Amino acid sequence: MFEWWYFHKHGTSFMEQVSVNHLRPLMGGTGNGLSEPGSPSSNRESETSRQNLSECKVWRNPLNLFRGAEYRRYTWVTGKEPLTYYDMNLSAQDHQTFFTCDTDFLRPSDTVMQKAWRERNPPARIKAAYQALELNNDCATAYVLLAEEEATTIVDAERLFRQALKAGETIYRRSQQCQHQSPQHEAQLRRDTNVLVYIKRRLAMCARKLGRIREAVKIMRDLMKEFPPFTMLNIHENLLESLLELQAYADVQAVLAKYDDISLPKSATICYTAALLKTRTVSDKFSPETASRRGLSTAEMNAVEAIHRAVEFNPHVPKYLLEMKSLILPPEHILKRGDSEAIAYAFFHLQHWKRIEGALNLLQCTWEGTFRMIPYPLEKGHLFYPYPSCTETADRELLPTFHHVSVYPKKELPFFIHFTAGLCSSTAMIALLTHQFPEIMGVFAKAVLGLWCLQPCASSVSEEHPGLEVLSPRFEFWLSHSVPT
Repeated sequence: MFEWWYFHKHGTSFMEQVSVNHLRPLMGGTGNGLSEPGSPSSNRESETSRQNLSECKVWRNPLNLFRGAEYRRYTWVTGKEPLTYYDMNLSAQDHQTFFTCDTDFLRPSDTVMQKAWRERNPPARIKAAYQALELNNDCATAYVLLAEEEATTIVDAERLFRQALKAGETIYRRSQQCQHQSPQHEAQLRRDTNVLVYIKRRLAMCARKLGRIREAVKIMRDLMKEFPPFTMLNIHENLLESLLELQAYADVQAVLAKYDDISLPKSATICYTAALLKTRTVSDKFSPETASRRGLSTAEMNAVEAIHRAVEFNPHVPKYLLEMKSLILPPEHILKRGDSEAIAYAFFHLQHWKRIEGALNLLQCTWEGTFRMIPYPLEKGHLFYPYPSCTETADRELLPTFHHVSVYPKKELPFFIHFTAGLCSSTAMIALLTHQFPEIMGVFAKAVLGLWCLQPCASSVSEEHPGLEVLSPRFEFWLSHSVPT
């Protein structure tokens, strides 16, 4: 019973832990907790800890919406705030990192914008952006702020971003000419590069939202070629979504072949897009009944394994794709393998799954079986390291209060285990009471056995002699008082 309780609570066997950590070192082995700093086991532990820390890191959502044109319009319609204070505070830190540097005091407009990015009140930020434009009509970051927060439509945002692009390219070329003169000029070039990449990326997203998808794809490809160090911004995820909209599946596969590498951090977009491509080849003819009779073909097995891989990475996505749970606007930051990442992926990719006939049907037939194949609790996955326990806490900070945060879907214990545990517990309790109070338990046992044996007799007598039916209550009363003595 203790072993069952310990495994149910901690997910590991108590006897196994004792034998590995305590008995094995005494018998001359090396325990997990006694590894030397340079040993392979300690290296594996440190690698696992680093991986867990990287997985609990909050990432910038590569497909984040526009505050003025999308998030604010949602607030106008519903009266709800789609962004949390924690999420917006992370964005303010990102803006200060990307758009400011130590040389801002040299240009008055940049000094004003440095204060603007620190403002928590949107009207104050917008007012500061206009003040910066009064000082310098070519202040690119001021146009960026107005496009993000003041523009109420994507068309207005694109117009402001085009003005920002014109100013940003001029400043970027000027910084390139002075980049090797001093460390200050190097920092200024990094800042101007960040501004230029950000503007071009948002222009590509504007084109995507306005239906000019090929133009968006071209901008993204040019960005990835011109600024290869900026892969950390996950521009390839924007490119994958646009290529899926064009139904250019061969190009999608080419992008996946480059970025779905074991040395690169995974994401729901990478894993589920790979699953979608493999599902596409078999989903239109897939039938659960037929597959159960003849077994899975090689292509179907590859699709199922791809879905298992994706679900093992982020188990929250299928409920949104299958519309078992309602979507909300994605936050500006996501936690990989968390509910926030699942919302951000499904918000933009649900239409691509619906477009492929039978894809959602295969997903529905497959994804729940993943949890029967993964160890419970998830000590180690087949393809990824253990699911981080910090995701639920971080998601509750990133997602609004009106959203019910998804948690890791644990497998339920079979009924047989509960029945066996209850039977053993009741037997042990009866044995303990019998040992402590033998006479009382003997009288109780005789009463129970007597009632159990005489109940059929009473029913048969009432059937043979209907006149005794009136006396049956007295007969039962007499039986209940006479049997113990």
